[in-house]
Amino acid sequence: MTERPGRTRLTSEERRSQLLDLGVRLFSRRSLPEISIDLLAETAGISRGLLYHYFGGLAGFQEAVVRRAADDLIARTAPPASGDAISRLLTSIDAYVSYVDEHYEGYLSLVAGARSGNETLRRIYDEGRSALTDRIFTSDTDNLLPDSPTARLLVRGWASMAEEMVLEWKASGGGDGGAVSRDELLRLITAALPALASELSG
Repeated sequence: MTERPGRTRLTSEERRSQLLDLGVRLFSRRSLPEISIDLLAETAGISRGLLYHYFGGLAGFQEAVVRRAADDLIARTAPPASGDAISRLLTSIDAYVSYVDEHYEGYLSLVAGARSGNETLRRIYDEGRSALTDRIFTSDTDNLLPDSPTARLLVRGWASMAEEMVLEWKASGGGDGGAVSRDELLRLITAALPALASELSG
């Protein structure tokens, strides 16, 4: 990542963004504790001091990487603007499964960190979870269920179940010869929400 003659010098913000992109790529294959200043400096071909300049240290860098990864997840799983509620939900769940499949080590370490009591990771995790579940009530088209405290509690429970199912599916082999196919996993998760929602009016 050192500058070469004839290349445009990056601004501080561009360089910081470039380092975060690299951190997110490392995050897709490694747990968060494995991403160190030394590793990033070696991979990027820059000094350790430059990373401290941009992020203030390892904790600041790791927090910035996790936030960037969470933003990527939210963006990638955005449902399409058109279509019925079930098809939009399926598209979003499909993208979520793909993300976890591609970033399993990093995502797993985020979940573990949030559950361990790490306040920073917990805050980022909760903000990401809220963004994903709030979509179900803020669509411009039809929604699966009306907005209410009870419905939001139900959706948060469904989201936790969906996450656990995807992580277990991945840990048990995923689509590579696992007992449950990817299509079956998507069907189960997508069908579970309207099935639970039906109990609100039952």
